[in-house]
Amino acid sequence: MSSDPASHWQRGSAGYRRASLALFCAGFATFALLYCVQPLLPLLAAHFAVSAASSSLALSLTTLSLALTLLLAGALAESWGRKGVMAMALALACVLGLACSLARQWELLLWLRALLGLALSGVPALAMAYVSEEFEPAALPSAMGLYIAGTALGGLLGRLLAGVLSDLGGWPLALAGIAGLAALALLLFCWLLPASRHFLAQPLSLRGLLGNFAMHLRQASLRRLFLLAFLLMGCFVALFNYVGFRLAMPPFALSNSWIGLLFSVYLLGMLSAGWSGRLVLRWGAKPLVQAAIGLMLLGVALCALPWLVAVVPGLALFTLGFFAAHAVASGLLGQRAQQAKAQASALYLFSYYLGSSVLGYAAGHIWQQAGWLVLLASLALLLSLALGLLRRA
Repeated sequence: MSSDPASHWQRGSAGYRRASLALFCAGFATFALLYCVQPLLPLLAAHFAVSAASSSLALSLTTLSLALTLLLAGALAESWGRKGVMAMALALACVLGLACSLARQWELLLWLRALLGLALSGVPALAMAYVSEEFEPAALPSAMGLYIAGTALGGLLGRLLAGVLSDLGGWPLALAGIAGLAALALLLFCWLLPASRHFLAQPLSLRGLLGNFAMHLRQASLRRLFLLAFLLMGCFVALFNYVGFRLAMPPFALSNSWIGLLFSVYLLGMLSAGWSGRLVLRWGAKPLVQAAIGLMLLGVALCALPWLVAVVPGLALFTLGFFAAHAVASGLLGQRAQQAKAQASALYLFSYYLGSSVLGYAAGHIWQQAGWLVLLASLALLLSLALGLLRRA
């Protein structure tokens, strides 16, 4: 371990490139395994004879178990380190992802998906903590943006390939294929990521852990970031959970492969996550996040129109805005939290995935009881609350 500021990875150095690419692979594997079921929800609902809201449990239970165990993972990471824990977590997640493809009972599939979320909890908080510890402050926005870009690519290919593979061999082939792809990303991660040089292990202490959580929650700027993560991620997952159901119905009547291809709008998420790290230095964090949420609102409005030429740009703008806002908020977290960074990241991601679980599942009941337009109006209201939160920041 080194305490020399010059030993932090500087932008353009070989260590910076290796670490950034490794974290890109970690984000890719995590989101591919996590969200590959999203375009498969209509298929799962039909195969297991469950409702649309119930089918969303294949995703909501995963993100809920991830959110709940993130707090423990963030606490243990302060004592156990970074790279080894992330590698073990990803390896276990790959095995569970393959096991999901073999499940033939709905309840067993849900249990395996919940365990998958538990395994993945060892990755996101530690990745964010690694970035905040090992990169020089000036490189934090771009490094975090690249990690978020990896999550965007994982979300894209996980959804896109799942849609294509499901048309070739059903949902089991889709889940098995994504697990294999994540395993390749894991091998690259283990090879590329340099060992931590600034991690300082802390002895396990319940009092100390609770004290660190309380310290972060007392900080008003961090509380706003946690609530912002809950609202933005919840709206993002809610829209993409049920847009597949909407597009499978008239007047669109798209096949599963075409619905999966629409997730290629995640490419814009990769671009906006990278751009935001540079734009925040020019515009400032608050105006940039406000503009990003404005894009999300515009995307919601376009998705309300009954034409595919409007829905696709709407999904694109919504994705562009979400990843820009998330990348900026993640970078701010590393700057605002001065101590126990893994636990601060765990609280942020707990809120992030809790929003995915709660709002993603609740949106299913709105979709079933009131329809698409009411669901979009609910998302617009939540995004307006996020804008109001920023005005007081």
